[in-house]
Amino acid sequence: MSSAFPHHIVCSSLSFAWPDGTEVFDGLDLAVGPGRTGLTGLNGSGKSTLLRLIAGELRPAEGTVRVSGGIGCLPQNVVLDTALRVEEVLGIAATRAALHAIEGGDPSEEHFTAVGDDWDVEERARAVLGELGLGHIGLDRTIGEVSGGEGVLLRLAALLLARPDVLLLDEPTNNLDLYARRRVHAAVARWPGVLVVVSHDRELLELVDRIADLHDGEVRWYGGNFTAYEQALAVEQEAAERTVRAAEADVQRQKRELADAQVKLARRKRYGQKMWDSKREPKIVMGARKRSAQESAGKHRIMHSERLAEAKERLDEAVEAVRDDDEIRVDLPRTLVHPGRGVLRIRDLTLRHGGFVAAEFEVRGPERIALVGRNGAGKTTLLRTLAGELAPVAGEAVTEVPLRFLPQRLDLLDDELSVARNVARFAPEATNNRIRAQLARFLFRGAAADQAAGTLSGGERFRATLAALLLAEPAPQLLMLDEPTNNLDLASVRRLTAALSAYEGALVVASHDMAFLESAGITRWLLLDEDGLRDVAPEDLPGREG
Repeated sequence: MSSAFPHHIVCSSLSFAWPDGTEVFDGLDLAVGPGRTGLTGLNGSGKSTLLRLIAGELRPAEGTVRVSGGIGCLPQNVVLDTALRVEEVLGIAATRAALHAIEGGDPSEEHFTAVGDDWDVEERARAVLGELGLGHIGLDRTIGEVSGGEGVLLRLAALLLARPDVLLLDEPTNNLDLYARRRVHAAVARWPGVLVVVSHDRELLELVDRIADLHDGEVRWYGGNFTAYEQALAVEQEAAERTVRAAEADVQRQKRELADAQVKLARRKRYGQKMWDSKREPKIVMGARKRSAQESAGKHRIMHSERLAEAKERLDEAVEAVRDDDEIRVDLPRTLVHPGRGVLRIRDLTLRHGGFVAAEFEVRGPERIALVGRNGAGKTTLLRTLAGELAPVAGEAVTEVPLRFLPQRLDLLDDELSVARNVARFAPEATNNRIRAQLARFLFRGAAADQAAGTLSGGERFRATLAALLLAEPAPQLLMLDEPTNNLDLASVRRLTAALSAYEGALVVASHDMAFLESAGITRWLLLDEDGLRDVAPEDLPGREG
């Protein structure tokens, strides 16, 4: 296609609902041109669904999706057959086999047809693998021999090798270590065509050219990267809040004017009744005056009532323009750990799936520890061992305070029970009133606390799980979190940070999300690698360079 007609995505009057009737879009319009677009929105707003509609994986109930050029999509959850070879994942197995046959002396026409002009396919494949830090992986290896993070990068490598005109990425840096994240960031920065990325990775969103904000089934556009978007949104919200305050003042003014008018009309009515009773004027004159006064009073009352109704309508519109940015506000004094108190001890610890950790290691007082390391280093295994879910091969790990562990998979809740009853499972001595009062601080107010856990969105489920852990009895004085920001929108990440700011116990969090770790008040950084567990300075973390 010529430069006069660049590749693009156009969605017109797009409507989609899930089989259970849950509506996602109703008449959505969207047009995306060349460059890097960051698609943002709250959990449950439909970002992943929209990418699947664009990719053709889902069919809209109404409307159309048009994509000019070839399209490639990296889904949020990459699942690959472990028996596949790397060349098959990259989509070059047939071309490579034909190339090798020709090089072996077989001149069959079908081999030349299979190769076409792609004589340097192996060199290009190795170059793309090298760009993503996978240069050590041979084309003949199987997926079962690589880590989960490497599998995600291989799927991305296949897309880069295919060079589609339109590239869709759904949370591409989830579960990737710092090394891998840097490779994805670089690939996004170099992408020459149309790119749409859904991500909560702030560093990645700083690389885009524009933000498409999906909110209440509509898309609003903001030029620039995520920082520019936040600044523009802050200006919008400040203006919207000023409008709300002005509308509220107008409603109060209209109420006062209506009340004043009613007082005046009451006075006139009393005066007219007095004149009628005293018969100071002829009955016909007083009757005409009474009818006129009643008509005037009715018109006056209707006018002020209409003005009040209009003022209330303007207030409702102004309130709708202000986004719900409620933060978790919770007081957790019973989680306090005094400085110097022993919290956790490790001695001669060897993990079941991660090897040797440390000869001797100790956590004291309310330390806030970031546990970092490459994919496959054993961070999750270490946390599960500390939580008592896995027995070590050798050595011991002893916790000296009440402990709670938030796993990646968020499977602590019983889907059949309400949010309130789930929390009650962790705090059986707490009264229903206390549970509901605390849940309100986690933004589960009124009927929301009675919602079944199985019906919650991703962000709601995370908040409910966090509430269950933090409100548990005895109060946790050591809290361990495993990749807590995976699949959370940025508003939910802010809520998590707010909740942790009220937590006064010791914290151990495994995460690759540096922006989150830096906002969580981390006081100690621990690196887990093949040499075991050791303290590092944040600026010396492997993968932070370049």
